[in-house]
Amino acid sequence: MRRRTWGTAATVAAGLTGVLVFQGMKGSADAGSDVDGKPGPVKAQSRTSKLHVGDGGSDASLGRRDVEPFSMLGLTWTDPAARVAGTVEVRTRAAASGQWSGWLRLDGDSGQGESGAERGGTEPAWVGPSNGVEVRVSSRGKTSAKLPAGLRLDMIDPGKASVTDMNPAAFSADETTEPSPSDSAPAEPGQSATMQPEPSTSQEPPAEPSVSEPPSASLTPSVTPSGSASASQSQAQVPSPTVNGPTAPPSTAPRPPITSRAGWGADESISPEEPGYLPGGQVKAVVVHHTAESNAYTCAEAPAVVRGIYAYHVKQLGWKDVGYNFLVDKCGTVYEGRKGGVDRPVMGAHAYGFNAETTGISVLGTYTDVAPSQAAMVSVARIAAWKLGQYGVNPTGTVTLTAGDSGRNYFGKTWTKGAQLPFPAIHGHRDGYNTQCPGNTFYGQLSTVRSWAAGPVTGLAIKSVTGAGMSGSTYYTKEAVTVNWAFTTPSSLIEQYELLVDGKPVATTAGTATSAKATLVRGSHSVTVRATHQSGKQVTSTAAAVVAETTAPTFTTKPNLALRTGTVNTTAVPVVLAWKTTDNAALKDVRLTAPVAKTYGPTTTSAAHTAKSGTATAWSMTVYDHAGNTASASVSGTPVILQETAATKSGTWTTKSSTSYLGGKSSASSSKNASLAWTFTGKSAAWVVSRAATSGQAHIYVDGVKTATVDLKSATTKYRDAIWTKTWTTSAKHTVKIVVAGTSGRPAITTDGLVYLK
Repeated sequence: MRRRTWGTAATVAAGLTGVLVFQGMKGSADAGSDVDGKPGPVKAQSRTSKLHVGDGGSDASLGRRDVEPFSMLGLTWTDPAARVAGTVEVRTRAAASGQWSGWLRLDGDSGQGESGAERGGTEPAWVGPSNGVEVRVSSRGKTSAKLPAGLRLDMIDPGKASVTDMNPAAFSADETTEPSPSDSAPAEPGQSATMQPEPSTSQEPPAEPSVSEPPSASLTPSVTPSGSASASQSQAQVPSPTVNGPTAPPSTAPRPPITSRAGWGADESISPEEPGYLPGGQVKAVVVHHTAESNAYTCAEAPAVVRGIYAYHVKQLGWKDVGYNFLVDKCGTVYEGRKGGVDRPVMGAHAYGFNAETTGISVLGTYTDVAPSQAAMVSVARIAAWKLGQYGVNPTGTVTLTAGDSGRNYFGKTWTKGAQLPFPAIHGHRDGYNTQCPGNTFYGQLSTVRSWAAGPVTGLAIKSVTGAGMSGSTYYTKEAVTVNWAFTTPSSLIEQYELLVDGKPVATTAGTATSAKATLVRGSHSVTVRATHQSGKQVTSTAAAVVAETTAPTFTTKPNLALRTGTVNTTAVPVVLAWKTTDNAALKDVRLTAPVAKTYGPTTTSAAHTAKSGTATAWSMTVYDHAGNTASASVSGTPVILQETAATKSGTWTTKSSTSYLGGKSSASSSKNASLAWTFTGKSAAWVVSRAATSGQAHIYVDGVKTATVDLKSATTKYRDAIWTKTWTTSAKHTVKIVVAGTSGRPAITTDGLVYLK
């Protein structure tokens, strides 16, 4: 398998087509922007309300009240190391509708703060624009379980910014459709998850290397919202410090589009500290999270959600930056999290005890009962593949991580500080901490994320070959075909497809393609499709057998026409059309194109029709093979009705009149040996009679030779019934004579003429 390397500056692999990339987000006037039109920071506003603690310190509450507008909230307390042992529930009033939400449960542990953290707190929750709130906290009735001191509700208004320049990035149409709020249910009471930073003992950054890189953003706003933290910040944006860190290694997977911190409006003035980097200088594993919030946000609101999380982590909890390395919304947009360079091993604060060897990706929303959108999971897979590919880690492999502290995970497994523990290279937060994160449903999808990240392409199969007919398991064509295929791996993870004929590439397409064209030479061929995953891994479909041939089928017996038995009308004389065909490969069907359109299977050799008497009719046929080769043939014929008046009579005959007879008249006789004879030139003849229960028999002579005795007796009365036919290979002059047999007890017969085909 060939191994390819992408440079770190690449945003989209050359093999990927039909993608869109975020170009940035323009800050609105109240958010601040540079004079050159580049995006500016958006300042978040925060407000707090102290909770009333009662019942001996085991319960607390904040009564229902009106508050200034906010969109995100969390409960915080004085001691960063403390944890709420009970339940924390909030409900809010929507600013637009005035409707109160149901109770939303917050997780009681957002983790130990980073070095210098000021407060502990729950996970923040996005509740959308709100202007009313109510809180209740309980330690589950345990008298010994006291709530942490300094409980307060922290409410965040993430600010507003124009997103007119922001479009879904780098995903095919089937991967970027934004789920509606109704498709992604909001978090129910009782749902919770955690996001835990590393303890201070393991978060010391490594010595600064000699290689330096510019900061992620250096922004100077022209407008500052009211209520800013200080007068000095209202004059100029504090720039990020100069960052010296590890070099960014190339990756075996392409870098997906990432919205920068400036793109989502990060206010860098609130986190001026330099970033830290992984002590070992490499990412060994990816930890997947959910933010444990409502799923009802829109993708246009997602940048504000990210700003809210950032502000909560930094301003309310006192962390030096947002905890996650990357965040992903439901439309698949990837946001840069903690500063320091997305292509570098930045130390995050997301997986307690394991931050020193991992990078953290969090999907906005709660995924306990519903799965993330495919677009979101694809983005997680792409980021994970890129980051792990920088350090040669197999996304489907297992890695060994060193515990930075003692701990216990969601499944009850415990360990001590310094323990060497196996983890999947892509794993859920719950694998390394006692939390539901990333939710039961999302956790169950991580095997899919690993497969997508690692490759190869799955579900690859040829579905059809256009321009060819199929017989059994083999396709037949003249030469030009379009091969159509299907797959289950999202197309944005696929570099290219190749169409192979007899093992050799004849066409190459983008990873978004589902078909390719080829022109085949005569003969039998093996056709396959080879897919190349963004990792470079390749997989080839099961082969389709395709035969290219140009030999036309043949009529071994040309179409021929004859009269048949049945009811005769002047406009519908019963005839039978017969033929035989063959093909050197695979016969498909035979089609009658005139005077009517009919299609017959390859084994059919005759068909009943009717023709108008006295009118010449051409019967045209075309035979097809599965390759599309054809041959045509035709035959013409004219049915002619001869009345009794055209016959030579012998013996006693009586003329009968009725509209049921051909021409309105017929001839009847009970005299033995009475006869009628018709002479004509043609190749087929049919004697027409009327039949009843008392009808007798008649002898038939052809050209003077007795050929049959026909019994006209019928349980039901029949008129104009062609009871006997005779066909010759060529047209010639013939005489047909019928003779009354004089059957005992029913000697009478009634004849209604003779039909011949010329």
